[in-house]
Amino acid sequence: MPIFWNHMKSSSSPLLQRLKRHVTGGHFLQSRIFTTLEGHRPTIVHKRSLDILHDPWFNKGTAFSMTERDRLDLRGLLPPNVVSPDVQIERFMVDLKRLEVHARDGPSDPNALAMWRILNRLHDRNETMYYKVLIANIEEYAPIVYTPTVGLVCQNYSGLFRRPRGMYFSAQDRGEMMSMVYNWPAEQVDMIVVTDGSRILGLGDLGVQGIGIAIGKLDLYVAAAGINPQRVLPVMIDVGTNNKKLLEDPLYLGLQQHRLDGDDYLAVIDEFMEAVFTRWPNVIVQFEDFQSKWAFKLLQRYRTTYRMFNDDVQGTAGVAIAGLLGAVRAQGRPMIDFPRQRIVVAGAGSAGIGVLNAARKTMARMLGNNEVAFQSAKSQFWVVDAKGLITEGRENIDPDALPFARSLKEMDRQGLKEGASLAEVVKQVKPDVLLGLSAVGGLFSTEVLEALKGSTSTRPAIFAMSNPTKNAECTPEEAFSILGENMIFASGSPFSNVDLGNGHIGHCNQGNNMYLFPGIGLGTLLSGSRIVSDGMLQAAAERLAAYMSEEEVLKGIIFPSISRIRDITKEVAAAVIQEAVEEDLAEGYHEMDARELRKLSPDEIKEYVVNNMWNPEYPTLVYRKE
Repeated sequence: MPIFWNHMKSSSSPLLQRLKRHVTGGHFLQSRIFTTLEGHRPTIVHKRSLDILHDPWFNKGTAFSMTERDRLDLRGLLPPNVVSPDVQIERFMVDLKRLEVHARDGPSDPNALAMWRILNRLHDRNETMYYKVLIANIEEYAPIVYTPTVGLVCQNYSGLFRRPRGMYFSAQDRGEMMSMVYNWPAEQVDMIVVTDGSRILGLGDLGVQGIGIAIGKLDLYVAAAGINPQRVLPVMIDVGTNNKKLLEDPLYLGLQQHRLDGDDYLAVIDEFMEAVFTRWPNVIVQFEDFQSKWAFKLLQRYRTTYRMFNDDVQGTAGVAIAGLLGAVRAQGRPMIDFPRQRIVVAGAGSAGIGVLNAARKTMARMLGNNEVAFQSAKSQFWVVDAKGLITEGRENIDPDALPFARSLKEMDRQGLKEGASLAEVVKQVKPDVLLGLSAVGGLFSTEVLEALKGSTSTRPAIFAMSNPTKNAECTPEEAFSILGENMIFASGSPFSNVDLGNGHIGHCNQGNNMYLFPGIGLGTLLSGSRIVSDGMLQAAAERLAAYMSEEEVLKGIIFPSISRIRDITKEVAAAVIQEAVEEDLAEGYHEMDARELRKLSPDEIKEYVVNNMWNPEYPTLVYRKE
């Protein structure tokens, strides 16, 4: 029985009712057969011979059967021995493991790039085998195809570029995008990840090289959510770069001009959105790594008219909320105590403000979901940016940060002032949670961590959420060495657990966005909702928060292992679908219309999700002349 169960019985809040339902689970009901399993249909191809072997979507390499070799004119073009997919993977893994034996430690080690190159070459020649390897080894290779290595890839992308993947829309293509989208060969696209390269993983403006983050994100959509790889599209919108090094680099592949701004910039993004939704009306577009200046504006501009969301703003916020609720549980307190948490936030960019807004809304819903609750909730946050503590006395304050500016009179009582340092704020506030979204590596210095020892919490929590690894506000070793074992630690990038001696382990929880964005995308797709609502995002965060058992959270484990990502995504997607149904947003998907979707029980919704997740199995190929 969860520790917070009794506290929830008397509450009628929809938030708490959903949390209660998710933690306790339900009884399995008699299921119905309502869809064909994704990926099990024979595939019609219009090419043969070498054309098939050079197409990563259909190439099976030495796994082509003799019957297929005859049917597709491949006899004599491959070694005569037909091998199974398992043997293919074993042969590939031997090469990869040989490299790992000689690899050095460290997330920025050049061998990580070498491993990325090997995996990328496999991706270039055989997509099915690539995703089979990735799914089977997701905990090991997610850090290679995604953060932290993808940051290194983006920084070096012009030199790593070998084969185009995705589409590039540039400032020079204005007026042409509506026709350009028809250059992409896929008739159906379910998921687009788009970036303008202006703020890649806290590494700054990387221009056209930011395409690497869109490719990496979509690899996880395929591996975690089972989105068919033939229906994903990474996109780079190149509006120039303000990176002086790239502007002067003769090997740079993007436009060597300063970034567009203002109405000129918006015109490019508007034209892109109109073009992709004209060709693919049901596509979902995830905005990724847009600078704070535009992230919120574009989200508000499009979210009520297009199926889109911004992972940096909304995905990061959802994962943080799940972690914050988990930290409350780890303190042995009920989740409804979340509104009492005192939270110091370091960072007021798009991710930081997104988390603040989501946390405030969550607290307000627990307090009664009215205006008084909403105003009361903001008093639990102290926000520190590069200029120090944000108060109402600051000149030219960012409008997005203004709701969280502390009053000067109140700060006087606390012994703080405008621009107070992070260490001063932590020392005076004695927070339950120190949340880092600053992209400043090492910001949680020894002085800051020593100040946190004065926390009034029985088990303070540190969230060093900035990516990539070198931007993490502190390491788990630094945190546990100063605060001891009685704390919670979470980070955005992967770290190893810390051996505290005497058989005790300091658990390092990776609060990675990949816990949520694949499920948000898949759930939106399968629900048929025309928008991604706040309620759908909240439901996703709640399901993740309730995923861990009470035994796990009391050990300090507030996020699950990445190895469980397919199951996590199934749960999150099901929660998104249920919320879309409850909000009357669901319109159905393929054979499942809205009316049938509303009839499904929670367990049937999960079965519906699983049956629509693509699995990397070689399909039977049937040739048909065009």
